[in-house]
Amino acid sequence: MFYFSVTMKEYFISKGIEMMLFWKKKKETKTIELDKTNIPQHIAVIMDGNGRWAKSRNLPRIAGHKEGMSTVKRIAIAADELGVKAMTMYAFSTENWKRPTEEVSFLMKLPGDFFSSFMPELQERNMRIRLIGFTDQLPEATRRVVEKAVEDTKDNTGMTLCFALNYGSRAEILQAVKEIAVDVSNGKYDAESINEEVFANHLQTNFLGDLSEPDLMIRTSGEQRLSNFLLWQLAYSEYYFTDIFWPDFSKEDLEEAILTYQKRQRRYGGLI
Repeated sequence: MFYFSVTMKEYFISKGIEMMLFWKKKKETKTIELDKTNIPQHIAVIMDGNGRWAKSRNLPRIAGHKEGMSTVKRIAIAADELGVKAMTMYAFSTENWKRPTEEVSFLMKLPGDFFSSFMPELQERNMRIRLIGFTDQLPEATRRVVEKAVEDTKDNTGMTLCFALNYGSRAEILQAVKEIAVDVSNGKYDAESINEEVFANHLQTNFLGDLSEPDLMIRTSGEQRLSNFLLWQLAYSEYYFTDIFWPDFSKEDLEEAILTYQKRQRRYGGLI
């Protein structure tokens, strides 16, 4: 009995210390002052780490994806409030079909859950939903949901929230090359008239116009690669990598990424 009492006492003491450390950490969270005149207009995000977030909590991977969906809402709202004009979220790649069938099936249902819960706020905030990727290859139910979201918000003029679904940049580039080849064969272009502007107009992000090339790319979870995401468009973007898993990524983390962006000089190969 004495041993039990001491053990319980030590337990509560340790928990008390943990709580004090938690509140100390929370209290010491610094206030980030951003330059409102230098907010990146287009932010691209590789939302990585959902599965590892779940595994670290002894949860199934799909629990991480569900929590990650909530993070999309939180970060989209935060970006909108900061004055970001467009966000492109890498939701599902052309390579993700290799994952277990159960996980893929769950991921295909997430858009329905997302838009059913978030659409009222999307409309209230005047956000516009757009898609890139080979959506014709998505399951019919998923395709119907995302296309309806695009249709329902097509007249909105606020921040564009773009989802990359069944997207792969190499496939996108190949598609652009094939389209240009057809145009050449039809006499629309000759070899000399094909320039960067022509090529960019055949990419899936062309609807963004001057915003088609992200100013800032964020990747969570500690991985430092592009994973076949916007290879052409990210040529001169600023990259920000963080060890934080996507479900834990917060408004403060977004502000920290933007602050890092603001401390850099974008020279585009020239001199300042």
